[in-house]
Amino acid sequence: MPASKSRSGLILMTVAVAALTVSACAGNKPRQRLAYEERPVEALYNTGYQRLQSKRWTDAVDYFQEVERQHPYSEWSRRAILMQVYAYYQNGNYQDAIAAADRFIALFPGNPSAAYAFYMRAVCNFEQIVDVGRDQAYAEAALVGLRDVARRYPGTSYATDARVKIDMVNDQLAGKEMAVGRFYQRANQPLAALNRYKTVIGNEAFQRSSHTPEALYRLVEVNVALGLTEEATRNAAVLGHNFPGSPWYAEAYALLGERGQQPEVKPEGKRESWLQRLIPGGA
Repeated sequence: MPASKSRSGLILMTVAVAALTVSACAGNKPRQRLAYEERPVEALYNTGYQRLQSKRWTDAVDYFQEVERQHPYSEWSRRAILMQVYAYYQNGNYQDAIAAADRFIALFPGNPSAAYAFYMRAVCNFEQIVDVGRDQAYAEAALVGLRDVARRYPGTSYATDARVKIDMVNDQLAGKEMAVGRFYQRANQPLAALNRYKTVIGNEAFQRSSHTPEALYRLVEVNVALGLTEEATRNAAVLGHNFPGSPWYAEAYALLGERGQQPEVKPEGKRESWLQRLIPGGA
């Protein structure tokens, strides 16, 4: 699963609520760094918000940080932290966004806007998920965070979106197990491969992933190679019962048929060519 930016309305929701402008606006001169100069909190905050609207994320952060520094105990300071989370996120500075979200949670754990901070912390990890060939630390951190959001804030839009992303992360983690299993299988380490494929089948969350049919087929394939025909037939029966139209079941049916052990259920789908297996949609 690529770490594409899913900038949904949820990410804007709390920021829009927090972004209350007032009539006393500061000037619009761009600034690389802000030298300390005591200014009205409304002027600092509004200038930061103007920078957000102009997508000048770094400048916006400077002004919101200045709100915190000069007016640490004001309501504006609380809003400014959320705005930093949003600006950092939009600029792709995910670790800074997570740090700002953590700061908000530590300072205002009971505030209604903490839901946004928890959600954004999880989303920032979600955005950093890499392909299954690499370490899945971000996927695991995202899963923990998303589950936390769903548990803390049931019935909210944050929880609804978190549950969708949880399924996506589980699919990613199941894909990692499959990639490792295939590696072991190619390396002629069938028992290690079996353990990985069984993880996908045995984990309730992974069972709902797109990798389950292939995992069942790989169990058939490895068990056949080990001479465990009865076990291979049982795995094929499960595959055929749950995914009769899957090309993976057609493969399992054909594989067992070559050894005189065809399952009772005939496949509804067709076997894919080697090119289709290599390149989905290929001829």
